[in-house]
Amino acid sequence: MSTQANNSSSLPQSKYLLCTKQNPGKIIIQQIRNATLKINYAGMTFLIDPLLAAKGSYPGFEGTARSQLRNPLVELPVSIPDILSGVDAIIVTHTHLDHWDNAAQKYIPKHLPVFGQNHQDVELIRSQGFTNVQIMDKNSLFHNICLSPIVGQHGTESMYANTELAKRLDQTIGVVFQAENSKTLYIAGDTIWCDAVTQAIQDYQADIIILNTGYAQINNFAGSIIMGKDDVKRACQLTTSATVVATHMEAVNHALLTRAELRAFTEQEKINERVFIPEDGEIIII
Repeated sequence: MSTQANNSSSLPQSKYLLCTKQNPGKIIIQQIRNATLKINYAGMTFLIDPLLAAKGSYPGFEGTARSQLRNPLVELPVSIPDILSGVDAIIVTHTHLDHWDNAAQKYIPKHLPVFGQNHQDVELIRSQGFTNVQIMDKNSLFHNICLSPIVGQHGTESMYANTELAKRLDQTIGVVFQAENSKTLYIAGDTIWCDAVTQAIQDYQADIIILNTGYAQINNFAGSIIMGKDDVKRACQLTTSATVVATHMEAVNHALLTRAELRAFTEQEKINERVFIPEDGEIIII
């Protein structure tokens, strides 16, 4: 087991803020639901890709696997006030409904800083009433933290060759967090494995890699629009020391990879000691 994993533990949500005070220099990651994460990094707390609606609020995504199911598939594990407590900034990697939904727009205070991926997303979020929204450029600074966007590929080449589907998939980013005396954290976001992912892990020498691993399926197309279990293995092979955290599972209709399946796979591949697969609401200290 890596040093990071040896120094990690899981705690209930009621102790989240206490964790940040008791563990200076550590990175606190809470899996909320889907790709929604609450992360304390270098003294600042970020909410990533908030999906805050109640279970079953939205229809399943049209043209995707199990579209008869309503999203989200599960309730939030903690209350919205608890989720928003102590948050310093919001990061929206892209504005698909399961990463930036109506409930997030309603409940998140409009004055909080919001980072978006491009002019189109920033203008959309501003139009929803948010007053402190900016594009995440390379080496954007938030207090003492450097935030660097990493281009993603939200589907296969054949998917993007379909004009209508390419418009739906659109663009997305991941984010690298860097600060003095802190581990480097890379959130890959909604992407398949592509050259940009490999380059980011190598160039930034990421210590912690968060992958969206639900293996979400589009009807009539082979492959996935986000990563799956094989990509977890690939990340572990690419770097011998990084801790991998798997998220974006069991919360929306088209994400088919389960936590149980991924756990069994990591045990079979003997990488389970380097991979965290947190339950909704679970907190990891790294």
